[in-house]
Amino acid sequence: MKFTLKTIHRRYYTPEEVAIHKCADDCWVVVFSRVLDISGLVAQHRGKLTQPLVQHAGEDITHWFNPETREVKTHIDPERNIRLPFLPYGRFLHVPPPEPVTDWNTLELTPWWTDEQYVIGLITAKVRMIQIVNTLTHQSHSIQVCSEETIAEIQKRYVDLQYNAHAGSYTWKYLDGNEFIPLDMDKSLAENGVEDESLEFEKLNLDADDYQPILHIYYNDDLTIL
Repeated sequence: MKFTLKTIHRRYYTPEEVAIHKCADDCWVVVFSRVLDISGLVAQHRGKLTQPLVQHAGEDITHWFNPETREVKTHIDPERNIRLPFLPYGRFLHVPPPEPVTDWNTLELTPWWTDEQYVIGLITAKVRMIQIVNTLTHQSHSIQVCSEETIAEIQKRYVDLQYNAHAGSYTWKYLDGNEFIPLDMDKSLAENGVEDESLEFEKLNLDADDYQPILHIYYNDDLTIL
């Protein structure tokens, strides 16, 4: 399913970034790898039908939906012997009522879980830990990034964490063998040859977080502020 981001914060988010948005006034969920900010929707429809959404804010709720139809999962109701939406947490907004009602018009309704206006990005397929070493100040910081992100996006994360507002004034490099190679800012870590070796560490029963690729940043003396 193709979609266009309406409000761009990041292209990709980590599960931890989504998890902090977990209340009625700040409600994010993940559905089929898409991160949805439904805070405004919840604010407009305060009440019983948004309670399941608020209770599971900050979570991946893809399992609520059928992967083939992208609609709410259904089941055969044992009492009525008819197919109904499967709602273990209770009926939620835009799910039709079990009984026909005159004010329910599905022709004009775009369910929020398929509505592009709420999509703000994607959940990462893989989180990576990296270490960034400032060769000017000799400071080192470990940060969590998304494997799909470019070095430029990682640089923006580094700035957003308030580690260095002048990160744009630095050349980013990686030690390949005995040589420091400038990184292509428009490519991801893997595309720059900084491979993810965490699976190999797990096979050896070692903590993958103990191995963090190190990116070195070299000052260019132009005081760029991102």
